[in-house]
Formats: sequence, structure tokens, C-alpha cells
Amino acid sequence: MEIVGYITAVLIGVSLGLIGGGGSILTVPVLVYLLGVDAVLATGYSLFIVGITSFVGSARAFMQKQVDFRAVSLFGIPSILTVFIARHFVLPAIPDHLFLIGKTEVTKSVFLMLVFGALMLSSSFFMLRNSREENITEQANEEAVPQYKLLSLLLPGLLVGFTTGLLGAGGGFLIIPALVLILRIPMKTAVGTSLLIIAINSVFGFVFSIGRFHFEWKLLLIFTALAIVGVFAGSLLSQKIHGNLLKRIFGWFVLLMGIYIIVNELFLH
Repeated sequence: MEIVGYITAVLIGVSLGLIGGGGSILTVPVLVYLLGVDAVLATGYSLFIVGITSFVGSARAFMQKQVDFRAVSLFGIPSILTVFIARHFVLPAIPDHLFLIGKTEVTKSVFLMLVFGALMLSSSFFMLRNSREENITEQANEEAVPQYKLLSLLLPGLLVGFTTGLLGAGGGFLIIPALVLILRIPMKTAVGTSLLIIAINSVFGFVFSIGRFHFEWKLLLIFTALAIVGVFAGSLLSQKIHGNLLKRIFGWFVLLMGIYIIVNELFLH
């Protein structure tokens, strides 16, 4: 299963290079189910992997002038705050043994994976919906003037930061709609901007985790390096593959994975 896990790392990077995000949500399940990493530790691993790969993706967007730094600051400040709260206070406060559902004991790890499964279901909904609406929104926003509204971004920023801190997920499925619908930023710029926001949040989250976990650096660095290779491969493929079609396919895959995680943790674990 280890080889399959490393192959999947490349595919995660490819998806990020192709559609600008989304693939990072598979990082924790791959670490847990294919590489045997504990769920709590996997959230820390994911922060490092997602942070580095998103920085690589955002660097490409920056060179194409598709990063809005004002939006990064407006979204990033509240989200970094809740990343810290989630990693430093909330995650350590969750008991190792929570409760029973029938004969299934819900431990801290099981609870995190159940929440992660629910997150994947939500993410798949946004992917499938946005893939249909993206072209219309893109055309409308190309001629629009960005609306920089701090208060309007406060709640999404806090929610994304908490999600990143607790689960090690980037939250791009929340960031991109907020940037497009609230700030009226063009879709391509929103994707590049979201990658930088995800990178910053993830790196801060990982830094907040140092000293609390023992990291297996060999596994972490190999996984990250393979994901970066995938990012470059995905960037090359993006010129030949239609992003909306891929996003729909990936959305359905994430939906099935979310269902599998919930069923596995409750009934098959």
C-alpha cells in the first residue's frame, strides 16, 4: 500500500496543477488509509505537504499575475488567527475517547476522520456546482471592479482557518467562491490567490504543530517531493485538458471518498 500511497501523492499534485486546488483534500485520507499514519498526526503532515505544494502552485500563478495580494491579506489575517486557535487549543482539547455509537467507539482519530468525511461531501458539492457555474461567473467578473470588503470576508476567513487548523485541509472550495462572489475577482485570479492563502495558512498551522508531534521526515519529504512533481506535470497537462470536465470528475470522486470514509469509520473500522 505504501507504493500506492506515493503514486497517489503524484496524482494529488497533478490535480492541483490542473484545477488549482481540490486535490489537497485527499492528502489526509491517503496518509491514513494507504500509509498508515494516525489521523491526528496526518493533519500535521497534511499541513506541511499542502503548504509546500500550494506555494509552488501559487508561484506559477504569481508569474502569470494571477494573485491578488490585497485579497490575500484580507482573507489571511482572520484565517491565521483561527488556524492558531484550532491547532493550539481545540485539537489538543479533544479527548482521546469521546463516546459510543452502537458498538463503535468514537475516538479522537475516528472523530477527525468523520468530520473530514463530512468536509469531503461539502467540498464535492461545491466542486460539482461551481464547475457548472464557473464560465458564467468568469465572464461577469472579467469586467467587474473587485470589491474589497473586510467584514464580508471575516466569517469565511475564520471558518477556513479553523478547518485548516483542525483537519489539515486547505479549504479552497470555500475560499474560491468567497473571492469570486464577495470580492468579484476573476476566477483565474481567485484560484491563484486561494493557493497562496492555503499555503500561508498551512505553513502557519504546521509551525504551530512543531513540538507537539514526532514527524517522520523521510515519509513527509518523499510525499511532498512527489506531489510537487505532480504539480508541474499537472501544469503542463492543463493546456490540453478542460478544467471544468476534470473538476466534475474529481468532484464525484471526492463525494465517493467522503461516503467511504464515513461508512468505514462507523461500520467497517
